[in-house]
Amino acid sequence: MRRVSTIAVAGISTAALAFTLTACGESSTESGGGSGQGVGLAFDVGGRDDHSFNESAARGLDKAEKELGVKSKMMTAKNGETEAEREQRLSSLADKGYNPVIGVGFNYAKSIEKVAKEFPKTNFAIVDSVVPGANVNSITFGEHEGSYLAGVAAAAKSKTKKVGFIGGVDNELIKKFQAGFEQGAKDSDSKVEVTSEYLGSTDKGFNDPASAKDKAKGMLDRGIDVIYTAAGLSGNGSIEAVAGQKDAWAIGVDSDQYQQPGLEKYKDHILTSVVKNVDVAVFDMIKSVKDGKPLTGTHAYLLKDGGVSLATSGGFIDDIKAKIEEAKKNIVDGKVKVKSTV
Repeated sequence: MRRVSTIAVAGISTAALAFTLTACGESSTESGGGSGQGVGLAFDVGGRDDHSFNESAARGLDKAEKELGVKSKMMTAKNGETEAEREQRLSSLADKGYNPVIGVGFNYAKSIEKVAKEFPKTNFAIVDSVVPGANVNSITFGEHEGSYLAGVAAAAKSKTKKVGFIGGVDNELIKKFQAGFEQGAKDSDSKVEVTSEYLGSTDKGFNDPASAKDKAKGMLDRGIDVIYTAAGLSGNGSIEAVAGQKDAWAIGVDSDQYQQPGLEKYKDHILTSVVKNVDVAVFDMIKSVKDGKPLTGTHAYLLKDGGVSLATSGGFIDDIKAKIEEAKKNIVDGKVKVKSTV
């Protein structure tokens, strides 16, 4: 086993497949490297077809299935579920021999910590949280750094000098997105006004496109013309609202949302996306187990590694490329310290 603080990572361009939001792909076929039944992937609310966070994790599994020949079982959380339900989902995967078992989202932190102790011979991974355990790989990202670049882009593209941030759930993780975005916008143009709002304080905020659409409409009505939404599946509603108004831009999150088939009719209004390479981290974990050298400890995927980035699909930010690259270099070189709290 190995422990490192940062991994050099690269992007993946595996095409996404259409799946339902419920459990699918169960297999009794053993994959190599002592990985039992295959890979057990537990999604957060919204499921793999959220065009965002879960979808990115799914792409990593798709790549592993194709390149490593592993089998898998995917399961999905639902709104408002209990800790016991999350524990049961992870336990059922481990009990059936899936290895590794990966919890996609910070909501799995407590259950991963408990279940990992009960299954010491199974390798676990948690995305977006740090969990103790000799058989646990804690995966984190530089969301605030990618969001800083989004703030720079928003400030440059706003005609009204008013930009907005919509967070799915008011918690420490999503505040990292907010903090970076606000700082990037203000550093780029001190005259820009940034409005930040949240959909709520429960998991439903990641699975409520209608509320995000209403929230975005309210911002648009107040003259905000660039809206960055970090809210999982809910973000689709925000993008839809922005696409309904001329000269307004949406900024996507986690996946390159311009490239998502389910959002194709709105893509001309998707300025850019803060890409969070969950797919890379998931693939890294699966490969490490298959190779017999499972990753454990904490692994941070940062801007300097390519762990987070700003998408250029559509060419809408090509004219400010120099500004974005300068901001990125300043962060990587340590000249700019991006806040992770507000």
